[in-house]
Amino acid sequence: MHHKLGLGFSHSQSFRKTLLLCLLTSGMSAVHVFIAQLAKAADSRPNIILCMGDDHGWEETGYNGHPHVVTPTLDAMAASGLRLDRFYAGHPTCSPTRGSVLTGRHPNRYGTLAPNYSIRPEEITLAHLLRESGYATGHFGKWHLGPVKADSPTNPGAMGFDYWLSHDNFFELNPPLSRNGAAPQVLMGESSEILVEEALGFVRKAKIESKPFFVVIWFGSPHEPYSGLERDLAIYDDLPEELAGTSVELTSNETGMPTRRPLRDVLRERYAEITAMDRAMGVLREGLEQESVRDDTLIWYCGDNGTPASGVLASPLRGQKAQMYEGGIRVPGIIEWPARVRAARVSQVNAVTSDMFPTICGLAGIPLPDRPLDGIDLTPVIDGRMARRPQPIFFWSFRFAEEAAKGREPYLTLDQQTGTTPLVKLMHGIATRNFVNYRHPQIEESDYMGPRVVLDNDYKLVIGEEAEGSQQLFDLSQDPGERHNLLETHAEIAVGLEVQLRAWQTSVLNSLTGADY
Repeated sequence: MHHKLGLGFSHSQSFRKTLLLCLLTSGMSAVHVFIAQLAKAADSRPNIILCMGDDHGWEETGYNGHPHVVTPTLDAMAASGLRLDRFYAGHPTCSPTRGSVLTGRHPNRYGTLAPNYSIRPEEITLAHLLRESGYATGHFGKWHLGPVKADSPTNPGAMGFDYWLSHDNFFELNPPLSRNGAAPQVLMGESSEILVEEALGFVRKAKIESKPFFVVIWFGSPHEPYSGLERDLAIYDDLPEELAGTSVELTSNETGMPTRRPLRDVLRERYAEITAMDRAMGVLREGLEQESVRDDTLIWYCGDNGTPASGVLASPLRGQKAQMYEGGIRVPGIIEWPARVRAARVSQVNAVTSDMFPTICGLAGIPLPDRPLDGIDLTPVIDGRMARRPQPIFFWSFRFAEEAAKGREPYLTLDQQTGTTPLVKLMHGIATRNFVNYRHPQIEESDYMGPRVVLDNDYKLVIGEEAEGSQQLFDLSQDPGERHNLLETHAEIAVGLEVQLRAWQTSVLNSLTGADY
């Protein structure tokens, strides 16, 4: 793999001079050699663990005031680490957000437009760069960026992970997982616990080999259909009886098809999954402590999108999964890193999943790729030196259904995009997932449509959520519930934000054509 590396990173002057000398004298291969040499000498580089709940909304934690959910581990992390109160998923649905974590780019740049849209093989991921610089890289759990089978060009191994125990999509108790691309095997037990125990085994191996580690743990919880261990279900036996009078639609664990069930029963199972995932996070922290690596390990927990309709109960935020309101994109965000975050802090700086890539590259001393990125380095937030975000965050749900309707050329073959790991929820009558991604050779005016947002510190402009062309402007510092549209009284602010949004969309569409490769 030949990555294009830029010089726009924040490193020492000597590092820049040495890297520039490499570029001028020996070409790109010298950069790779230099990164490898840097890795051997950089004992101070942190270990990195990224954890993500599946459909875990902002309000569904004890520390954010949920009336029922029990999350003692996340509460403890928020109480001792850096609590990111205004942390956002890069997209209001799962696959696109996951791609933004690994690339630092908005998913529309590379065609991961919706769930079950794959990443593109040419993308440069955190795992690629960290592995190249000497990290041991492992992925555990939900992938959802393409099939995890061995011959997939977008499996975790192809995207930079040395080792993976993964699923094409989500999973419940007793998950069927693929180890390094092999045929899936059922592992008996609670899925979050299984992933953490496997990840800790990977950590121990990396420690023996004296390697820093980059571990991604993407839980299958609390995505529906819900289930839980009796010990966790019992915690929620006393949910309010009146919830039984409301029914919600979700997947049947028995048939894999849609069904309707009382909200009280559904929430009991959903909350049990969240508590089990929280307990697994506790096992992770304890395991790192036992291996004497906890102080030097950055753990970053977040959700991939807001709470889905089947789980919404009480939230101060408007909206839900798949929507551009706060309830669809704002998620829990916590960084715990004892060696660097020595005292508890709460940050109100807007941050997003695409920030993970440049932040971790900066912390690991890795130059950024020479291609458009949408995230920023949050090291100043980690160190308490940033109070306002220097540039806006953009969100955009592409009108993906039109890509297939227009007969776009598939980016990969059908066989390359065929999944193997089964799940309870059926799609088109089958229990596995197939992926798509399309070539987009030219930009059309209609490409700019779809729900979209520009968030510039306090002001948030929402376009096309209620109807194409509709606009809403909110001041989140005064109105976090997005109840008051300020468009008429603050029209000049909305116009300025819309201009920035349009320019950003043009950049994204240019990337979508493949221009970055």
